Amino acid sequence: MPDLRKDPIVGRWVIIAENRAKRPQDYTAAFQSRRKRPCPFCEGNEHLTPEEIVACRASGTERNREGWRIRVVANKYPALVLEGDIHQHQDGMYQAMHGVGAHEVIIESPRHLVTTSELAETELCEVLAVYRDRLAALRRDGRLAYGLVFKNVGAAAGASLEHLHSQLIATPVVPVSVQEEIAGSLAFYRDRGKCVYCAMIGQELAAPSRVVLTTPGFIAFEPFASRFPFETWVVPSRHASHYEDAGNAEIEELAGVMKQVVGRIETVLEQPAYNYVVHTAPFDADDLAHYHWHIEIMPRVTGVAGFEWGAGFHINPVSPEQAAALLREEAPGHHESETFLTREIG
Repeated sequence: MPDLRKDPIVGRWVIIAENRAKRPQDYTAAFQSRRKRPCPFCEGNEHLTPEEIVACRASGTERNREGWRIRVVANKYPALVLEGDIHQHQDGMYQAMHGVGAHEVIIESPRHLVTTSELAETELCEVLAVYRDRLAALRRDGRLAYGLVFKNVGAAAGASLEHLHSQLIATPVVPVSVQEEIAGSLAFYRDRGKCVYCAMIGQELAAPSRVVLTTPGFIAFEPFASRFPFETWVVPSRHASHYEDAGNAEIEELAGVMKQVVGRIETVLEQPAYNYVVHTAPFDADDLAHYHWHIEIMPRVTGVAGFEWGAGFHINPVSPEQAAALLREEAPGHHESETFLTREIG
Protein backbone atom coordinates (compact mmCIF):
# COMPACT_ATOMS: atom_id res chain seq x y z
CA MET A 1 0.00 0.00 0.00
CA PRO A 2 1.31 3.52 -0.72
CA ASP A 3 2.60 5.49 2.25
CA LEU A 4 1.91 9.17 3.03
CA ARG A 5 4.86 10.64 4.91
CA LYS A 6 5.23 14.08 6.46
CA ASP A 7 8.53 15.94 6.43
CA PRO A 8 9.22 16.87 10.07
CA ILE A 9 10.94 20.14 9.14
CA VAL A 10 8.66 21.97 6.69
CA GLY A 11 5.49 19.88 7.07
CA ARG A 12 5.48 18.84 3.40
CA TRP A 13 3.68 15.59 2.63
CA VAL A 14 5.18 13.04 0.24
CA ILE A 15 3.58 9.96 -1.29
CA ILE A 16 5.83 6.88 -1.30
CA ALA A 17 4.20 4.70 -3.96
CA GLU A 18 6.44 1.78 -4.87
CA ASN A 19 3.59 0.20 -6.82
CA ARG A 20 4.00 3.01 -9.37
CA ALA A 21 7.68 2.31 -9.91
CA LYS A 22 8.79 2.18 -13.50
CA ARG A 23 10.71 -0.81 -14.67
CA PRO A 24 14.41 -0.04 -14.17
CA GLN A 25 15.13 -0.01 -17.88
CA ASP A 26 12.87 3.03 -18.13
CA TYR A 27 15.35 5.01 -16.05
CA THR A 28 17.82 6.08 -18.71
CA ALA A 29 21.31 7.30 -18.00
CA ALA A 30 21.59 11.02 -18.58
CA PHE A 31 25.31 11.43 -19.24
CA GLN A 32 25.88 11.97 -22.93
CA SER A 33 28.70 14.25 -23.98
CA ARG A 34 27.48 17.28 -25.89
CA ARG A 35 30.86 18.94 -26.43
CA LYS A 36 30.99 20.32 -29.95
CA ARG A 37 33.14 23.41 -29.42
CA PRO A 38 36.09 24.45 -27.22
CA CYS A 39 35.14 24.21 -23.56
CA PRO A 40 35.48 27.61 -21.86
CA PHE A 41 36.21 25.95 -18.53
CA CYS A 42 39.20 23.88 -19.67
CA GLU A 43 42.71 25.04 -18.88
CA GLY A 44 44.09 27.13 -21.72
CA ASN A 45 40.70 28.71 -22.48
CA GLU A 46 40.73 31.26 -19.66
CA HIS A 47 40.08 34.03 -22.20
CA LEU A 48 36.64 32.54 -22.84
CA THR A 49 35.37 33.28 -19.33
CA PRO A 50 34.93 36.50 -17.35
CA GLU A 51 37.97 37.45 -15.28
CA GLU A 52 38.57 35.28 -12.27
CA ILE A 53 37.49 36.50 -8.86
CA VAL A 54 39.80 34.15 -6.98
CA ALA A 55 41.69 31.00 -7.91
CA CYS A 56 43.68 28.18 -6.37
CA ARG A 57 46.76 28.09 -8.56
CA ALA A 58 50.41 27.12 -8.63
CA SER A 59 52.88 29.57 -7.15
CA GLY A 60 54.21 32.01 -9.73
CA THR A 61 51.37 31.58 -12.23
CA GLU A 62 49.48 34.59 -13.49
CA ARG A 63 45.86 35.50 -12.93
CA ASN A 64 43.55 34.45 -15.80
CA ARG A 65 46.27 32.20 -17.21
CA GLU A 66 47.09 28.49 -16.99
CA GLY A 67 48.38 26.88 -13.82
CA TRP A 68 45.17 26.86 -11.73
CA ARG A 69 43.42 24.06 -9.89
CA ILE A 70 40.11 25.84 -9.18
CA ARG A 71 38.87 29.13 -10.65
CA VAL A 72 35.96 31.27 -9.47
CA VAL A 73 34.57 33.59 -12.13
CA ALA A 74 31.44 35.68 -12.50
CA ASN A 75 28.68 33.95 -14.42
CA LYS A 76 28.71 35.21 -18.01
CA TYR A 77 24.90 35.39 -17.95
CA PRO A 78 24.23 36.34 -14.32
CA ALA A 79 20.87 36.06 -12.61
CA LEU A 80 21.92 38.93 -10.31
CA VAL A 81 24.70 41.54 -10.41
CA LEU A 82 26.78 43.09 -7.63
CA GLU A 83 26.63 46.64 -8.93
CA GLY A 84 23.99 49.03 -7.57
CA ASP A 85 21.74 49.31 -4.56
CA ILE A 86 18.71 47.27 -3.51
CA HIS A 87 16.10 50.04 -3.93
CA GLN A 88 12.95 48.29 -2.78
CA HIS A 89 9.83 49.81 -4.30
CA GLN A 90 6.11 49.20 -4.70
CA ASP A 91 4.17 48.86 -7.94
CA GLY A 92 0.64 49.13 -6.67
CA MET A 93 0.03 45.91 -4.72
CA TYR A 94 3.32 44.43 -5.96
CA GLN A 95 6.72 44.66 -4.29
CA ALA A 96 10.01 44.74 -6.21
CA MET A 97 13.69 45.57 -5.82
CA HIS A 98 16.76 45.89 -8.02
CA GLY A 99 18.40 42.58 -8.96
CA VAL A 100 21.47 43.08 -6.79
CA GLY A 101 23.42 39.99 -5.77
CA ALA A 102 26.28 37.75 -6.81
CA HIS A 103 26.33 34.93 -9.34
CA GLU A 104 29.61 33.05 -9.41
CA VAL A 105 30.83 29.93 -11.17
CA ILE A 106 33.27 27.65 -9.35
CA ILE A 107 35.23 25.72 -12.00
CA GLU A 108 36.38 22.66 -10.11
CA SER A 109 39.16 21.29 -12.29
CA PRO A 110 41.33 22.38 -15.21
CA ARG A 111 40.67 18.91 -16.68
CA HIS A 112 37.46 18.21 -18.60
CA LEU A 113 35.71 16.19 -15.90
CA VAL A 114 31.93 15.90 -15.73
CA THR A 115 31.09 14.64 -12.24
CA THR A 116 32.21 15.02 -8.63
CA SER A 117 33.28 11.39 -8.30
CA GLU A 118 36.04 11.96 -10.89
CA LEU A 119 37.84 14.33 -8.54
CA ALA A 120 40.48 12.98 -6.18
CA GLU A 121 39.46 13.34 -2.56
CA THR A 122 42.11 16.04 -2.04
CA GLU A 123 40.76 17.96 -5.04
CA LEU A 124 37.19 17.73 -3.76
CA CYS A 125 38.38 18.92 -0.35
CA GLU A 126 39.78 22.06 -1.97
CA VAL A 127 36.50 22.64 -3.85
CA LEU A 128 34.48 22.37 -0.63
CA ALA A 129 36.88 24.80 1.05
CA VAL A 130 36.31 27.28 -1.80
CA TYR A 131 32.55 27.02 -1.18
CA ARG A 132 33.20 27.94 2.45
CA ASP A 133 35.54 30.81 1.66
CA ARG A 134 33.30 32.38 -0.99
CA LEU A 135 30.28 32.23 1.32
CA ALA A 136 32.35 33.85 4.05
CA ALA A 137 33.49 36.62 1.67
CA LEU A 138 30.00 37.39 0.39
CA ARG A 139 28.62 37.34 3.93
CA ARG A 140 30.57 40.54 4.55
CA ASP A 141 28.51 42.43 1.94
CA GLY A 142 25.73 44.04 3.96
CA ARG A 143 23.37 44.11 0.96
CA LEU A 144 23.26 40.33 0.75
CA ALA A 145 21.10 38.10 2.94
CA TYR A 146 21.80 34.58 1.73
CA GLY A 147 24.25 32.51 -0.32
CA LEU A 148 23.25 29.26 -2.02
CA VAL A 149 25.88 26.91 -3.42
CA PHE A 150 24.48 24.42 -5.92
CA LYS A 151 25.61 22.01 -8.60
CA ASN A 152 23.85 20.88 -11.78
CA VAL A 153 25.30 17.78 -13.45
CA GLY A 154 23.82 16.65 -16.76
CA ALA A 155 21.35 18.34 -19.09
CA ALA A 156 18.35 16.91 -17.22
CA ALA A 157 19.60 18.69 -14.09
CA GLY A 158 19.88 22.04 -15.84
CA ALA A 159 23.58 22.06 -16.72
CA SER A 160 24.37 24.07 -19.85
CA LEU A 161 28.07 23.12 -19.79
CA GLU A 162 29.26 19.62 -18.95
CA HIS A 163 32.66 20.60 -17.50
CA LEU A 164 32.53 20.04 -13.74
CA HIS A 165 31.47 23.21 -11.95
CA SER A 166 29.28 24.55 -9.18
CA GLN A 167 27.55 27.88 -8.81
CA LEU A 168 26.97 30.31 -5.97
CA ILE A 169 24.13 32.81 -6.05
CA ALA A 170 23.92 35.35 -3.22
CA THR A 171 20.57 37.13 -2.89
CA PRO A 172 19.31 40.19 -1.00
CA VAL A 173 16.47 38.10 0.47
CA VAL A 174 16.41 34.67 2.10
CA PRO A 175 14.91 32.08 -0.33
CA VAL A 176 11.46 30.79 0.60
CA SER A 177 12.62 27.15 0.81
CA VAL A 178 15.25 28.11 3.39
CA GLN A 179 12.75 30.28 5.28
CA GLU A 180 10.43 27.28 5.47
CA GLU A 181 13.23 25.07 6.82
CA ILE A 182 14.20 27.62 9.43
CA ALA A 183 10.59 28.27 10.49
CA GLY A 184 9.87 24.54 10.74
CA SER A 185 13.07 23.95 12.67
CA LEU A 186 12.25 26.75 15.09
CA ALA A 187 8.75 25.37 15.68
CA PHE A 188 10.22 21.91 16.41
CA TYR A 189 12.81 23.44 18.73
CA ARG A 190 10.18 25.34 20.70
CA ASP A 191 8.03 22.21 20.98
CA ARG A 192 10.73 19.61 21.68
CA GLY A 193 13.66 21.65 22.97
CA LYS A 194 16.11 20.24 20.43
CA CYS A 195 17.26 20.75 16.83
CA VAL A 196 15.12 18.76 14.40
CA TYR A 197 18.18 17.74 12.37
CA CYS A 198 19.95 16.48 15.50
CA ALA A 199 16.78 14.56 16.38
CA MET A 200 16.68 13.07 12.89
CA ILE A 201 20.32 11.98 13.18
CA GLY A 202 19.54 10.27 16.49
CA GLN A 203 16.55 8.40 15.09
CA GLU A 204 18.32 7.36 11.88
CA LEU A 205 21.28 5.99 13.82
CA ALA A 206 19.00 4.16 16.24
CA ALA A 207 17.14 2.41 13.39
CA PRO A 208 19.54 2.68 10.42
CA SER A 209 17.34 1.36 7.59
CA ARG A 210 17.70 4.69 5.76
CA VAL A 211 21.39 5.28 6.56
CA VAL A 212 23.82 5.09 3.64
CA LEU A 213 27.06 5.64 5.56
CA THR A 214 28.45 7.29 8.67
CA THR A 215 31.81 8.72 9.69
CA PRO A 216 32.77 10.24 13.04
CA GLY A 217 31.63 13.67 11.85
CA PHE A 218 28.91 13.02 9.25
CA ILE A 219 25.88 10.92 8.38
CA ALA A 220 24.47 10.34 4.89
CA PHE A 221 20.90 9.08 4.78
CA GLU A 222 17.74 8.95 2.71
CA PRO A 223 15.22 11.31 4.37
CA PHE A 224 12.06 9.70 5.75
CA ALA A 225 9.84 11.81 3.45
CA SER A 226 12.11 11.67 0.37
CA ARG A 227 10.71 13.71 -2.50
CA PHE A 228 12.72 11.93 -5.19
CA PRO A 229 14.19 8.46 -5.72
CA PHE A 230 17.60 8.25 -4.03
CA GLU A 231 17.37 11.75 -2.55
CA THR A 232 20.28 11.76 -0.09
CA TRP A 233 21.17 14.19 2.68
CA VAL A 234 24.66 14.66 4.08
CA VAL A 235 24.54 16.20 7.56
CA PRO A 236 27.30 16.97 10.07
CA SER A 237 26.91 15.02 13.30
CA ARG A 238 28.01 18.04 15.35
CA HIS A 239 25.38 20.77 15.50
CA ALA A 240 26.35 23.76 13.34
CA SER A 241 24.15 26.26 11.51
CA HIS A 242 26.66 27.91 9.13
CA TYR A 243 28.61 25.97 6.51
CA GLU A 244 31.06 28.86 6.17
CA ASP A 245 32.20 28.28 9.76
CA ALA A 246 33.36 24.71 9.06
CA GLY A 247 36.98 23.98 9.94
CA ASN A 248 39.58 22.40 7.67
CA ALA A 249 39.35 18.97 9.33
CA GLU A 250 35.57 18.97 8.91
CA ILE A 251 35.88 19.95 5.23
CA GLU A 252 38.42 17.18 4.68
CA GLU A 253 36.10 14.57 6.20
CA LEU A 254 33.15 15.92 4.19
CA ALA A 255 35.13 15.47 0.98
CA GLY A 256 35.49 11.74 1.65
CA VAL A 257 31.78 11.41 2.42
CA MET A 258 30.66 13.31 -0.68
CA LYS A 259 32.97 11.35 -2.97
CA GLN A 260 31.62 8.06 -1.63
CA VAL A 261 27.97 9.05 -1.70
CA VAL A 262 28.01 10.54 -5.21
CA GLY A 263 30.03 7.58 -6.46
CA ARG A 264 27.50 5.10 -5.06
CA ILE A 265 24.56 7.00 -6.57
CA GLU A 266 26.29 7.01 -9.95
CA THR A 267 27.00 3.28 -9.75
CA VAL A 268 23.49 2.29 -8.72
CA LEU A 269 21.73 4.63 -11.18
CA GLU A 270 24.29 4.38 -14.00
CA GLN A 271 25.50 7.97 -14.19
CA PRO A 272 22.27 9.92 -13.63
CA ALA A 273 21.93 13.65 -13.93
CA TYR A 274 21.82 15.14 -10.44
CA ASN A 275 21.70 18.34 -8.45
CA TYR A 276 23.01 19.11 -5.02
CA VAL A 277 22.50 22.15 -2.84
CA VAL A 278 24.20 23.39 0.31
CA HIS A 279 21.61 24.73 2.76
CA THR A 280 23.12 26.97 5.42
CA ALA A 281 21.84 29.69 7.74
CA PRO A 282 21.28 33.28 6.48
CA PHE A 283 24.27 35.60 6.49
CA ASP A 284 22.99 37.87 9.27
CA ALA A 285 21.98 35.05 11.61
CA ASP A 286 24.02 34.25 14.68
CA ASP A 287 24.65 30.60 15.54
CA LEU A 288 21.17 29.06 15.52
CA ALA A 289 20.38 26.35 18.06
CA HIS A 290 17.44 25.18 15.96
CA TYR A 291 19.00 25.03 12.45
CA HIS A 292 21.63 22.69 11.02
CA TRP A 293 23.50 23.14 7.72
CA HIS A 294 23.33 20.19 5.34
CA ILE A 295 23.75 19.09 1.72
CA GLU A 296 20.83 17.69 -0.28
CA ILE A 297 21.70 15.47 -3.28
CA MET A 298 18.85 14.89 -5.76
CA PRO A 299 19.29 12.48 -8.70
CA ARG A 300 17.07 13.43 -11.63
CA VAL A 301 15.57 10.06 -12.57
CA THR A 302 11.88 11.00 -12.49
CA GLY A 303 10.00 14.04 -13.68
CA VAL A 304 7.55 16.39 -11.99
CA ALA A 305 4.08 16.12 -13.56
CA GLY A 306 0.66 17.69 -13.19
CA PHE A 307 -0.28 16.31 -9.78
CA GLU A 308 3.01 17.44 -8.25
CA TRP A 309 2.69 20.94 -9.70
CA GLY A 310 -0.97 21.27 -8.82
CA ALA A 311 -1.04 19.72 -5.36
CA GLY A 312 2.46 20.32 -4.06
CA PHE A 313 2.76 16.59 -3.28
CA HIS A 314 5.73 14.68 -4.62
CA ILE A 315 5.17 11.06 -5.63
CA ASN A 316 8.29 8.98 -5.05
CA PRO A 317 8.26 5.46 -6.54
CA VAL A 318 11.31 4.29 -4.55
CA SER A 319 11.12 4.09 -0.77
CA PRO A 320 14.04 5.66 1.09
CA GLU A 321 14.61 2.34 2.87
CA GLN A 322 15.07 0.53 -0.45
CA ALA A 323 17.27 3.30 -1.84
CA ALA A 324 19.51 3.23 1.25
CA ALA A 325 19.86 -0.55 1.04
CA LEU A 326 21.00 -0.35 -2.57
CA LEU A 327 23.47 2.44 -1.82
CA ARG A 328 24.89 0.55 1.16
CA GLU A 329 25.56 -2.40 -1.16
CA GLU A 330 27.97 -0.21 -3.09
CA ALA A 331 30.35 0.14 -0.16
CA PRO A 332 34.07 -0.21 -1.06
CA GLY A 333 34.92 -3.83 -1.68
CA HIS A 334 31.42 -4.81 -2.75
CA HIS A 335 31.57 -6.69 -6.06
CA GLU A 336 27.92 -6.95 -6.96
CA SER A 337 27.88 -6.22 -10.71
CA GLU A 338 24.14 -5.87 -11.09
CA THR A 339 22.85 -2.28 -10.93
CA PHE A 340 19.53 -0.72 -10.08
CA LEU A 341 18.97 -0.12 -13.78
CA THR A 342 19.17 -3.79 -14.69
CA ARG A 343 16.72 -5.21 -12.21
CA GLU A 344 13.11 -4.72 -11.21
CA ILE A 345 12.30 -2.39 -8.33
CA GLY A 346 10.52 -4.03 -5.42
